[in-house]
Amino acid sequence: MNAKNHRVRSRETVLLAAAGVCCVLLVVSGIEPYDRATWLMEVAPVLIALPTLFLTHRRHPLTDLLYGLIFVHAVILIVGGAYTYARVPFGFWLQDVLATGRNPYDKIGHFAQGVVPALLAREILLQGGRVSGRWLAGFLSVCVAMAVSAWYELVEWGAALLMGQGADEFLGTQGDPWDTQSDMFMAFLGALVSVLLLARWHDRQLARKRVATEGLAPDISMSCG
Repeated sequence: MNAKNHRVRSRETVLLAAAGVCCVLLVVSGIEPYDRATWLMEVAPVLIALPTLFLTHRRHPLTDLLYGLIFVHAVILIVGGAYTYARVPFGFWLQDVLATGRNPYDKIGHFAQGVVPALLAREILLQGGRVSGRWLAGFLSVCVAMAVSAWYELVEWGAALLMGQGADEFLGTQGDPWDTQSDMFMAFLGALVSVLLLARWHDRQLARKRVATEGLAPDISMSCG
């Protein structure tokens, strides 16, 4: 087995292991969640993403950085679904440390909701040559992340209208009248992290991916930008 095939097999092994961990966490979290309907709504993105990534990981592979962040986001969603965001123990610890008036775990989820869609959009835009500049790619990626955040808030609003009081656990507002606005602000911060702080790391991985999948020389503007 040559070095390239060994790297590919090792990468697939890691991805399968991560998917297996997600599946185990899903099963465990679904045994006795605090609220079954809330659990289902919170883990729905994971139930959609897992098979999608499995079916596309060979034809349309993502960078290791993006796969890793998707895994972290999935864990955040699964834990939030099991306990409901307002009751996650780690959130209570953060509440004590930060001296906040509410469990802030849901803000971690919304921060990740900005990081992952923005990085995914950036990867699609840059590797597909759909935009020519990193700054334009960054701007559009933030726009995509904010659109995802806005649509999620609309889903929460729809759940509240359909379920009435039964949607309280899913909404997780904890009496905060500015919950929607702060959720979207956290997503915005997460998106900025993707396009500013993670950009160079992401560019290097895109350059290596380009070499591995197309056998081309690295794009200097991508790897050093």
